Amino acid sequence: MELKNFMEDIVLSKMEEVLRQYPNCCTCENCKRDIAILALNHLPPRYISTEKGQIFARVESMGSEYAVETVTQIADAIEIVMAHPRHEANK
Repeated sequence: MELKNFMEDIVLSKMEEVLRQYPNCCTCENCKRDIAILALNHLPPRYISTEKGQIFARVESMGSEYAVETVTQIADAIEIVMAHPRHEANK
């Protein structure tokens, strides 16, 4: 049995959309990974292990309150990474 945090898919699918709102944010792989990690650490996990669970998680993720919280956490994470990038400014 394989476990998966479905929230990872949600954050990664919405992150590019939210990043477009922050043209001054670095989009290197390190910064994008840091953004995703920060957002995921502030969102409840949604673990699935079956196809039925994946379908249920997708339906649940379509709720507007759920989407707003995900986007809010991504935006907050972007602000933190922009203020404290973990690499040189010239990258």
